[in-house]
Amino acid sequence: MNKTTFGCLIAVLVVALGLSVSFNLIQLVTLIGSASGLTEEVEPLNERFVSRGHGDISSKIVHLDLEGIISSMSANGFLEQALPSVDGIKRALDQAVADKEVKAIVLRVNSPGGEVTASDIIYHAVKKAAAKKPIVVYMDSVAASGGYYVACGATKVIASETTLTASIGVIMESMNYHELFGKVGLGSQTFTSGAFKDTLSGARPMREDEKVYVQALVNEMYDRFLGIVSEARKLPKEVLRNTVADGRVVTGRQALVAKLVDQIGYIEDAYALAKELGKAPEASVVKYHSAPTFLDALGVSAQHLHAPAKIELDLTGGAITKLQPGMMYYLPGSYLR
Repeated sequence: MNKTTFGCLIAVLVVALGLSVSFNLIQLVTLIGSASGLTEEVEPLNERFVSRGHGDISSKIVHLDLEGIISSMSANGFLEQALPSVDGIKRALDQAVADKEVKAIVLRVNSPGGEVTASDIIYHAVKKAAAKKPIVVYMDSVAASGGYYVACGATKVIASETTLTASIGVIMESMNYHELFGKVGLGSQTFTSGAFKDTLSGARPMREDEKVYVQALVNEMYDRFLGIVSEARKLPKEVLRNTVADGRVVTGRQALVAKLVDQIGYIEDAYALAKELGKAPEASVVKYHSAPTFLDALGVSAQHLHAPAKIELDLTGGAITKLQPGMMYYLPGSYLR
Protein backbone atom coordinates (compact mmCIF):
# COMPACT_ATOMS: atom_id res chain seq x y z
CA MET A 1 0.00 0.00 0.00
CA ASN A 2 1.53 3.33 -1.07
CA LYS A 3 1.56 6.47 1.08
CA THR A 4 -1.22 8.17 -0.90
CA THR A 5 -3.63 5.25 -0.47
CA PHE A 6 -2.73 4.92 3.18
CA GLY A 7 -3.30 8.65 3.73
CA CYS A 8 -6.75 8.52 2.07
CA LEU A 9 -7.71 5.56 4.22
CA ILE A 10 -6.70 7.42 7.39
CA ALA A 11 -8.71 10.48 6.26
CA VAL A 12 -11.83 8.36 5.65
CA LEU A 13 -11.49 6.72 9.05
CA VAL A 14 -11.10 10.11 10.78
CA VAL A 15 -14.23 11.46 9.06
CA ALA A 16 -16.20 8.31 9.95
CA LEU A 17 -15.04 8.56 13.55
CA GLY A 18 -16.05 12.22 13.68
CA LEU A 19 -19.54 11.45 12.37
CA SER A 20 -19.91 8.58 14.83
CA VAL A 21 -18.89 10.76 17.78
CA SER A 22 -21.26 13.55 16.66
CA PHE A 23 -24.17 11.17 16.30
CA ASN A 24 -23.50 9.61 19.72
CA LEU A 25 -23.35 13.08 21.29
CA ILE A 26 -26.72 13.97 19.75
CA GLN A 27 -28.18 10.72 21.03
CA LEU A 28 -26.74 11.33 24.50
CA VAL A 29 -28.13 14.88 24.68
CA THR A 30 -31.55 13.63 23.56
CA LEU A 31 -31.61 10.85 26.12
CA ILE A 32 -30.43 13.15 28.93
CA GLY A 33 -33.12 15.70 28.04
CA SER A 34 -35.75 13.00 27.97
CA ALA A 35 -34.61 11.51 31.28
CA SER A 36 -34.47 14.87 33.06
CA GLY A 37 -37.96 15.86 31.87
CA LEU A 38 -36.68 18.85 29.92
CA THR A 39 -39.13 20.11 27.31
CA GLU A 40 -37.93 21.70 24.14
CA GLU A 41 -39.60 24.95 23.22
CA VAL A 42 -42.10 24.35 20.44
CA GLU A 43 -40.98 26.02 17.26
CA PRO A 44 -43.70 27.75 15.21
CA LEU A 45 -44.80 25.96 12.08
CA ASN A 46 -43.49 27.41 8.84
CA GLU A 47 -45.78 28.68 6.09
CA ARG A 48 -45.91 27.79 2.42
CA PHE A 49 -48.06 29.80 0.00
CA VAL A 50 -50.87 28.01 -1.81
CA SER A 51 -51.95 31.27 -3.44
CA ARG A 52 -50.83 34.84 -2.86
CA GLY A 53 -53.18 37.71 -2.15
CA HIS A 54 -53.17 41.00 -3.99
CA GLY A 55 -50.95 43.94 -3.12
CA ASP A 56 -49.38 44.32 0.32
CA ILE A 57 -52.30 42.84 2.21
CA SER A 58 -50.96 40.58 5.00
CA SER A 59 -54.19 38.73 5.84
CA LYS A 60 -54.09 34.95 5.45
CA ILE A 61 -56.31 31.90 5.22
CA VAL A 62 -54.64 28.81 6.67
CA HIS A 63 -55.18 25.44 4.98
CA LEU A 64 -54.88 22.41 7.29
CA ASP A 65 -55.18 18.73 6.37
CA LEU A 66 -56.73 15.88 8.34
CA GLU A 67 -55.97 12.77 6.35
CA GLY A 68 -56.06 9.07 7.18
CA ILE A 69 -57.43 7.08 10.09
CA ILE A 70 -57.71 9.19 13.25
CA SER A 71 -55.76 7.63 16.10
CA SER A 72 -54.14 8.67 19.37
CA MET A 73 -51.76 5.73 19.16
CA SER A 74 -48.27 5.81 17.71
CA ALA A 75 -47.67 3.58 14.71
CA ASN A 76 -44.80 2.13 12.77
CA GLY A 77 -44.40 0.95 9.21
CA PHE A 78 -47.47 1.16 6.98
CA LEU A 79 -49.53 3.50 9.18
CA GLU A 80 -46.72 5.72 10.48
CA GLN A 81 -47.29 8.36 7.80
CA ALA A 82 -51.01 7.68 7.33
CA LEU A 83 -52.22 8.45 10.84
CA PRO A 84 -53.04 12.12 11.42
CA SER A 85 -51.50 13.47 14.62
CA VAL A 86 -53.99 14.70 17.21
CA ASP A 87 -51.32 16.92 18.74
CA GLY A 88 -50.28 18.15 15.29
CA ILE A 89 -53.80 19.30 14.41
CA LYS A 90 -54.21 21.00 17.81
CA ARG A 91 -50.84 22.72 17.44
CA ALA A 92 -51.71 24.04 13.98
CA LEU A 93 -55.13 25.28 15.13
CA ASP A 94 -53.59 27.04 18.14
CA GLN A 95 -51.04 28.79 15.94
CA ALA A 96 -53.67 29.87 13.41
CA VAL A 97 -55.92 31.26 16.15
CA ALA A 98 -53.03 33.13 17.80
CA ASP A 99 -51.85 34.71 14.52
CA LYS A 100 -53.69 38.02 14.06
CA GLU A 101 -53.03 37.93 10.32
CA VAL A 102 -54.99 34.69 9.97
CA LYS A 103 -58.61 35.56 9.27
CA ALA A 104 -60.07 32.08 8.76
CA ILE A 105 -59.11 28.41 8.52
CA VAL A 106 -59.88 25.77 5.91
CA LEU A 107 -59.67 22.22 7.27
CA ARG A 108 -59.54 19.65 4.49
CA VAL A 109 -60.82 16.31 5.79
CA ASN A 110 -60.00 13.12 3.91
CA SER A 111 -60.58 10.50 6.57
CA PRO A 112 -62.86 7.49 7.11
CA GLY A 113 -62.80 8.26 10.85
CA GLY A 114 -61.03 6.42 13.62
CA GLU A 115 -60.89 6.13 17.38
CA VAL A 116 -63.78 7.58 19.36
CA THR A 117 -61.66 9.57 21.80
CA ALA A 118 -59.15 10.84 19.23
CA SER A 119 -62.00 12.02 17.00
CA ASP A 120 -63.65 13.75 19.95
CA ILE A 121 -60.42 15.54 20.93
CA ILE A 122 -59.96 16.94 17.42
CA TYR A 123 -63.65 17.89 17.23
CA HIS A 124 -63.31 19.79 20.50
CA ALA A 125 -60.17 21.58 19.23
CA VAL A 126 -61.93 22.55 15.98
CA LYS A 127 -65.04 23.80 17.81
CA LYS A 128 -62.90 25.80 20.25
CA ALA A 129 -60.95 27.41 17.40
CA ALA A 130 -64.16 28.09 15.44
CA ALA A 131 -65.46 30.13 18.37
CA LYS A 132 -62.62 32.59 17.67
CA LYS A 133 -62.13 32.40 13.90
CA PRO A 134 -64.27 30.96 11.08
CA ILE A 135 -63.41 27.38 10.11
CA VAL A 136 -64.59 25.88 6.84
CA VAL A 137 -64.31 22.10 6.51
CA TYR A 138 -63.81 20.83 2.99
CA MET A 139 -64.68 17.15 2.61
CA ASP A 140 -62.46 15.41 0.09
CA SER A 141 -62.91 11.80 -1.08
CA VAL A 142 -64.17 10.58 2.27
CA ALA A 143 -65.18 12.30 5.50
CA ALA A 144 -67.12 9.55 7.20
CA SER A 145 -67.87 8.65 10.80
CA GLY A 146 -65.05 10.19 12.89
CA GLY A 147 -64.19 12.40 9.93
CA TYR A 148 -67.75 13.75 9.91
CA TYR A 149 -67.69 14.01 13.72
CA VAL A 150 -64.71 16.38 13.43
CA ALA A 151 -66.47 18.41 10.73
CA CYS A 152 -69.33 19.11 13.14
CA GLY A 153 -67.05 21.47 15.04
CA ALA A 154 -66.61 23.80 12.06
CA THR A 155 -68.42 27.00 11.12
CA LYS A 156 -69.40 25.72 7.66
CA VAL A 157 -69.04 22.41 5.82
CA ILE A 158 -68.52 21.93 2.07
CA ALA A 159 -68.62 18.54 0.37
CA SER A 160 -67.78 17.47 -3.14
CA GLU A 161 -70.45 15.80 -5.25
CA THR A 162 -68.46 12.57 -5.00
CA THR A 163 -67.56 12.77 -1.29
CA LEU A 164 -68.56 9.80 0.84
CA THR A 165 -69.63 11.04 4.25
CA ALA A 166 -71.98 10.46 7.23
CA SER A 167 -71.59 6.87 8.55
CA ILE A 168 -72.94 8.22 11.82
CA GLY A 169 -72.45 5.35 14.22
CA VAL A 170 -70.07 3.40 16.45
CA ILE A 171 -68.50 0.02 15.85
CA MET A 172 -66.62 -2.36 18.13
CA GLU A 173 -65.29 -5.74 17.11
CA SER A 174 -63.34 -8.69 18.43
CA MET A 175 -62.18 -11.97 16.94
CA ASN A 176 -63.52 -15.27 18.24
CA TYR A 177 -61.22 -18.27 17.86
CA HIS A 178 -62.39 -20.75 20.50
CA GLU A 179 -63.77 -23.18 17.89
CA LEU A 180 -60.46 -23.12 16.04
CA PHE A 181 -58.66 -23.85 19.32
CA GLY A 182 -60.94 -26.84 19.82
CA LYS A 183 -60.07 -28.25 16.38
CA VAL A 184 -56.32 -28.09 16.97
CA GLY A 185 -56.38 -29.17 20.59
CA LEU A 186 -55.58 -25.83 22.21
CA GLY A 187 -57.29 -24.20 25.15
CA SER A 188 -57.08 -21.07 27.28
CA GLN A 189 -57.35 -20.83 31.04
CA THR A 190 -58.05 -17.35 32.41
CA PHE A 191 -58.28 -16.07 35.99
CA THR A 192 -60.19 -12.82 36.43
CA SER A 193 -61.20 -10.57 39.30
CA GLY A 194 -64.73 -10.13 37.99
CA ALA A 195 -67.27 -11.57 35.59
CA PHE A 196 -66.68 -8.91 32.92
CA LYS A 197 -62.89 -8.65 33.11
CA ASP A 198 -62.29 -10.90 30.10
CA THR A 199 -65.26 -9.70 28.06
CA LEU A 200 -64.45 -9.84 24.31
CA SER A 201 -61.97 -12.66 24.87
CA GLY A 202 -61.87 -14.75 21.72
CA ALA A 203 -60.99 -17.88 23.64
CA ARG A 204 -64.60 -18.54 24.71
CA PRO A 205 -68.17 -17.85 23.56
CA MET A 206 -69.62 -14.53 24.67
CA ARG A 207 -72.30 -14.64 27.37
CA GLU A 208 -75.64 -12.91 26.86
CA ASP A 209 -75.10 -10.50 29.75
CA GLU A 210 -71.77 -9.49 28.16
CA LYS A 211 -73.48 -8.76 24.85
CA VAL A 212 -75.96 -6.49 26.65
CA TYR A 213 -73.11 -4.78 28.51
CA VAL A 214 -71.01 -4.10 25.39
CA GLN A 215 -74.03 -2.98 23.38
CA ALA A 216 -74.86 -0.46 26.12
CA LEU A 217 -71.34 0.99 25.82
CA VAL A 218 -71.70 1.30 22.06
CA ASN A 219 -75.16 2.88 22.41
CA GLU A 220 -73.81 5.47 24.85
CA MET A 221 -71.07 6.53 22.43
CA TYR A 222 -73.56 6.56 19.55
CA ASP A 223 -75.93 8.80 21.51
CA ARG A 224 -73.09 11.26 22.08
CA PHE A 225 -72.26 11.25 18.36
CA LEU A 226 -75.93 11.83 17.60
CA GLY A 227 -76.03 14.76 20.01
CA ILE A 228 -72.96 16.34 18.39
CA VAL A 229 -74.54 16.12 14.93
CA SER A 230 -77.92 17.33 16.21
CA GLU A 231 -76.37 20.41 17.81
CA ALA A 232 -74.13 21.24 14.84
CA ARG A 233 -76.74 20.76 12.12
CA LYS A 234 -79.78 21.96 14.09
CA LEU A 235 -81.61 18.69 13.46
CA PRO A 236 -83.64 16.74 16.06
CA LYS A 237 -81.93 13.59 17.29
CA GLU A 238 -84.97 11.42 16.57
CA VAL A 239 -85.14 12.66 12.98
CA LEU A 240 -81.47 11.77 12.52
CA ARG A 241 -81.89 8.42 14.27
CA ASN A 242 -84.77 7.41 12.02
CA THR A 243 -83.17 8.56 8.75
CA VAL A 244 -79.52 9.13 7.88
CA ALA A 245 -77.89 8.36 11.25
CA ASP A 246 -78.15 4.58 10.98
CA GLY A 247 -74.53 4.03 9.96
CA ARG A 248 -75.02 4.44 6.22
CA VAL A 249 -72.52 6.25 4.02
CA VAL A 250 -73.97 8.93 1.72
CA THR A 251 -72.67 11.04 -1.14
CA GLY A 252 -72.03 14.75 -0.86
CA ARG A 253 -75.25 15.54 -2.73
CA GLN A 254 -77.27 13.24 -0.47
CA ALA A 255 -75.63 14.84 2.55
CA LEU A 256 -76.75 18.27 1.32
CA VAL A 257 -80.34 17.06 0.98
CA ALA A 258 -80.14 15.61 4.51
CA LYS A 259 -78.74 18.95 5.76
CA LEU A 260 -75.50 17.34 6.93
CA VAL A 261 -73.42 19.83 4.90
CA ASP A 262 -73.91 23.45 3.87
CA GLN A 263 -73.01 23.37 0.18
CA ILE A 264 -71.45 21.41 -2.66
CA GLY A 265 -68.14 22.59 -4.06
CA TYR A 266 -64.39 22.19 -4.40
CA ILE A 267 -61.42 23.32 -2.31
CA GLU A 268 -61.42 26.68 -4.15
CA ASP A 269 -64.99 27.20 -2.96
CA ALA A 270 -63.84 26.51 0.58
CA TYR A 271 -61.13 29.15 0.23
CA ALA A 272 -63.67 31.64 -1.14
CA LEU A 273 -66.11 30.97 1.69
CA ALA A 274 -63.34 31.27 4.29
CA LYS A 275 -62.32 34.66 2.83
CA GLU A 276 -65.95 35.77 2.92
CA LEU A 277 -66.46 34.65 6.54
CA GLY A 278 -63.13 36.12 7.56
CA LYS A 279 -63.89 39.40 5.76
CA ALA A 280 -60.60 39.13 3.91
CA PRO A 281 -61.37 38.88 0.16
CA GLU A 282 -57.75 39.59 -0.84
CA ALA A 283 -56.14 37.20 1.65
CA SER A 284 -53.35 34.77 0.76
CA VAL A 285 -53.81 31.04 1.36
CA VAL A 286 -50.99 29.30 3.23
CA LYS A 287 -50.22 25.81 4.49
CA TYR A 288 -48.27 24.99 7.64
CA HIS A 289 -45.31 22.63 7.68
CA SER A 290 -42.59 21.76 10.17
CA ALA A 291 -38.94 22.56 9.51
CA PRO A 292 -36.95 19.29 9.45
CA THR A 293 -34.45 18.82 12.27
CA PHE A 294 -30.98 17.28 11.93
CA LEU A 295 -32.35 13.99 13.27
CA ASP A 296 -35.19 14.12 10.75
CA ALA A 297 -32.63 14.54 7.97
CA LEU A 298 -30.92 11.38 9.22
CA GLY A 299 -34.26 9.58 9.35
CA VAL A 300 -34.09 9.27 13.13
CA SER A 301 -36.49 10.51 15.79
CA ALA A 302 -35.97 10.88 19.51
CA GLN A 303 -38.55 8.14 20.02
CA HIS A 304 -36.59 5.75 17.81
CA LEU A 305 -33.29 6.52 19.57
CA HIS A 306 -34.29 4.64 22.70
CA ALA A 307 -36.96 2.35 21.27
CA PRO A 308 -36.19 -1.37 21.04
CA ALA A 309 -35.63 -2.72 17.56
CA LYS A 310 -38.74 -4.36 16.14
CA ILE A 311 -39.21 -6.27 12.91
CA GLU A 312 -42.71 -6.55 11.45
CA LEU A 313 -43.85 -8.65 8.53
CA ASP A 314 -47.02 -7.40 6.81
CA LEU A 315 -48.39 -10.14 4.59
CA THR A 316 -51.29 -7.96 3.42
CA GLY A 317 -49.17 -5.33 1.70
CA GLY A 318 -50.94 -2.71 3.81
CA ALA A 319 -54.37 -3.74 2.46
CA ILE A 320 -55.80 -4.40 5.94
CA THR A 321 -56.01 -1.57 8.45
CA LYS A 322 -54.26 -2.25 11.75
CA LEU A 323 -56.95 -1.52 14.34
CA GLN A 324 -57.00 -2.55 17.97
CA PRO A 325 -59.51 -5.26 18.91
CA GLY A 326 -61.93 -4.27 21.65
CA MET A 327 -61.69 -0.52 20.97
CA MET A 328 -64.58 1.65 19.83
CA TYR A 329 -64.28 3.39 16.48
CA TYR A 330 -66.17 5.95 14.47
CA LEU A 331 -65.52 4.01 11.25
CA PRO A 332 -67.51 2.39 8.45
CA GLY A 333 -67.75 -1.34 9.11
CA SER A 334 -65.69 -2.21 6.03
CA TYR A 335 -62.57 -0.72 7.68
CA LEU A 336 -62.59 -3.36 10.41
CA ARG A 337 -62.55 -6.33 8.07
